[in-house]
Amino acid sequence: MNKKDCFFLGKIVKKYSFKGELLAKLDTDQPELYENLDSIFVDLRGNLVPFFIESSQLHKSELLRIKFEEVDTEADADSLMKSDLYLPLDFLPELADDKFYFHEIIGFTVEDTNFGHVGTITGVNDSTGQSLFEIDREGIEILIPMNDAFIEKVDKPNKTIIVDTPEGLIDLFLEE
Repeated sequence: MNKKDCFFLGKIVKKYSFKGELLAKLDTDQPELYENLDSIFVDLRGNLVPFFIESSQLHKSELLRIKFEEVDTEADADSLMKSDLYLPLDFLPELADDKFYFHEIIGFTVEDTNFGHVGTITGVNDSTGQSLFEIDREGIEILIPMNDAFIEKVDKPNKTIIVDTPEGLIDLFLEE
């Protein structure tokens, strides 16, 4: 399994008991969806290694208490500390039609209600305070804030996102 086929679920943050139990901080608004998993991928030195889950339960709402099979001692648990946890993309819950995961929209076409055809989404920049659509328009990169006020419609079947950006925003990227 490769990371590109998975999504980041969370990180092991501390040991829970001397019997190898661990606590993981989940990166989700719905931790209860991941309470009864059979297995999970643990990132060990850059490799995703499958671990089978003996038991798991939510602990203080945002932490998941996990007991992996064959992790029975504190030393076993220590070897997994601070490891990232991943699940295959098909474990992601279905979203409403107007919502999307960033990986889903790569390759979507962007149309602006005033400007017209903008280009194709090549990525999402979420390293800034405001996430940005990264759009390729014939070799020119255009960045449009992923702001609910700008997004008019997400048409998943036709792989198109219709935006209504402030006048002149797209032109800023096209002027030389």
